[in-house]
Amino acid sequence: MIQYLLGAAIASVIFIPLVVFSIRRAVSKTREFEKRAMHSERLAFVGTLAGGLAHEIKNPLSTLSINLQLLMEDVQSMNGEKSKKVYTRIHALQKEVQRLEDILNDFLRYAKGQKLELENCNINDVVDEVVDFITPEIKQKQIQLLKSYDTHVPFCQLDVNLVKQAILNVIINAEQAMEHGGELMIRTSGDKKFIQIDITDTGAGMPKDMLDKIFQVYYSTKKTGTGLGLPTAKRIIEEHKGTISVQSEENKGSNFSIKLPIDLRID
Repeated sequence: MIQYLLGAAIASVIFIPLVVFSIRRAVSKTREFEKRAMHSERLAFVGTLAGGLAHEIKNPLSTLSINLQLLMEDVQSMNGEKSKKVYTRIHALQKEVQRLEDILNDFLRYAKGQKLELENCNINDVVDEVVDFITPEIKQKQIQLLKSYDTHVPFCQLDVNLVKQAILNVIINAEQAMEHGGELMIRTSGDKKFIQIDITDTGAGMPKDMLDKIFQVYYSTKKTGTGLGLPTAKRIIEEHKGTISVQSEENKGSNFSIKLPIDLRID
């Protein structure tokens, strides 16, 4: 009897902590699921607002753009110093209208949650299409492009168009960090579970206190930046159950690492 009671006591000492641990783990997971659900609901709400906002803003912007173009055509048929001044002012207004349209489009890309359309693809092909698109602009800015693709990288499941947008946003950020030229290095690698894309620049770099802010909505150190490029990239990567991180050193450059699962399963 004593041995039985002793054994039961020992078992309870071992079993109870395991039960407590399991309960805590279940509670933690439940809270995490609740947070994700609330986050998804908020994003869906913002997306709905964004659709309405786009409709209300795009119509007057379109009207402005059309009328400015008509005015520009009228002014171009005129002569004299006064017509040159009017031309300059109209051109400035056209640029501002275009900037507003760009801001609106960036906001919509960030706010609208999109259903992923997955397909099997080679990440090297996806990256290279983005690189081909941006290469002419990069060369004009005296930036040397270096590529290193892992030829054995496994196929993965991606929404190709969205991932292209994310990669492009990161590359544009790197390009803007190299105002006086430099080197842009793009590497791919992979293993049995993940593929990785590293985008490295030799630009101005960032101080440590900035690294925690660059993925925040509307945070930008650039005069013409909308502060939505990197947050949009982050959201796209996270929708693919991936991660994006950055390492940077002032006056030396930055490295952005995008990590994506090979076998993506959407809940």
